[in-house]
Amino acid sequence: MKAEGDAAESNGVVDLEGLTAGQIERRERVLRTALELGRVGGYDAVQMRDVAAEAGVALGTIYRYFSSKDHLLAAALVLWVTELENQVTLRPPSGSTTTARVLSVIERAQRAMEREQNLSEALVTALVSPDPGAAACQRQMTIIMTRTIARGLGEDLDTSLRADTARILGHVWFSALVGWVLGWSDIDKVSDEVSVAGHLMLDHLDRPHGERRKRP
Repeated sequence: MKAEGDAAESNGVVDLEGLTAGQIERRERVLRTALELGRVGGYDAVQMRDVAAEAGVALGTIYRYFSSKDHLLAAALVLWVTELENQVTLRPPSGSTTTARVLSVIERAQRAMEREQNLSEALVTALVSPDPGAAACQRQMTIIMTRTIARGLGEDLDTSLRADTARILGHVWFSALVGWVLGWSDIDKVSDEVSVAGHLMLDHLDRPHGERRKRP
């Protein structure tokens, strides 16, 4: 049995439904503190003791929710992309073509990350960590980004093709982000890679005399 205050967790993912309102508030406060420290000083600035002090919680409380710094930062990225999904829901993607609508969703995320390079580097660095908690958050992020990108595809596309297309585009975007964070390329290269992938995968959907491809 878990001790009072412990988080219900499976494979590094906290079951928020198993938390009290106070625990959820403390956990989110910890996540937002980690985001702020990462925003100011990048990956190295996010230290568990500093997060605890800034968030006004005990260090042990943080470790009930997050097994490591990488787990904490990866969970913070899940919060970040969840808020992006909410924004896209409130303000749906615009554009005259499917490609334009989908790319506009990814561009929103990319512009935000470009504005906060220290934070972006911290979050992406944590997400590619071998830490099991970070890996679980990576799976969560993939699910959320897939849903978010799919909003630009429309509801009339074959359901499984819609999900696969959105997921693969998300992988292209994240792979390009990793290259940017590691210094292999600049932020313009991220845009180029996503644009090329988007046009290759989506332009056929708006051909006037073509049928939308369905899974065989």
